[in-house]
Amino acid sequence: MIAIRNDQEIECLIAAGHVVALTHQEIKKHIVAGITTREIDSICENFIRKQGATPSFKGLYGFPGSVCVSVNDVLVHGIPGDYVLKDGDIVTVDIGACINGYHGDSAWSYAVGNVSPLVAKLMKVTEESLYVGLKKATEGNRVTDISHAVQEYVESYGFSVPRDYTGHGVGREVHEDPAVPNFGLPGRGPKLKAGMCIAVEPMVQAGTMYTTAGEDGWNVRSSDGSLSAHYEHTVVITKGDCIITTKL
Repeated sequence: MIAIRNDQEIECLIAAGHVVALTHQEIKKHIVAGITTREIDSICENFIRKQGATPSFKGLYGFPGSVCVSVNDVLVHGIPGDYVLKDGDIVTVDIGACINGYHGDSAWSYAVGNVSPLVAKLMKVTEESLYVGLKKATEGNRVTDISHAVQEYVESYGFSVPRDYTGHGVGREVHEDPAVPNFGLPGRGPKLKAGMCIAVEPMVQAGTMYTTAGEDGWNVRSSDGSLSAHYEHTVVITKGDCIITTKL
């Protein structure tokens, strides 16, 4: 069932998204060579709690971290640990925050120091594909209008879109209906209605579209070891342009 949020609920979603956006603004200062992914997790958790919110992902489905920190060929669900970021890495920090019972969710990829032209291009195309998709996130369109726009843009640059992981509804739970794929034919899936809240999140790999789940059950890697990028905003559907809750 896809929820349609009232004005009060939308205000709560905007408040949660604002905490997420502030956390990204904070952690961006700390993305440098020499920091561990566990330190990134700790900084994010402490900052979220100082805002009067709680980390949405901590304990979710048994996830051990407060945020997901995915490096290089890890597409999603990276567990924070002892890995030390080095110059040239690409790191994605996926942040969720809950306040007043509602969630915000946003992932962003960051360059560590001086990155290769391939990393720079992958990040640029993936971020741009997010906003290409968001142009379709308006009342009257269908979910796969977003999906198709993302896929077409990404593949036009020679990159690939994994099929196993999608965007999703957001509300009182982190993951709600509907699923929002990053691929597919347009004009399919649920019709978008004002008041729906969804996370649109292109996940892109420089090589194959196939992925492999890690032995820990969390780290999802590209099957060929190619680099990955991931950008995500939580948005509320309106009759015009969507409201991006996770952007300052």
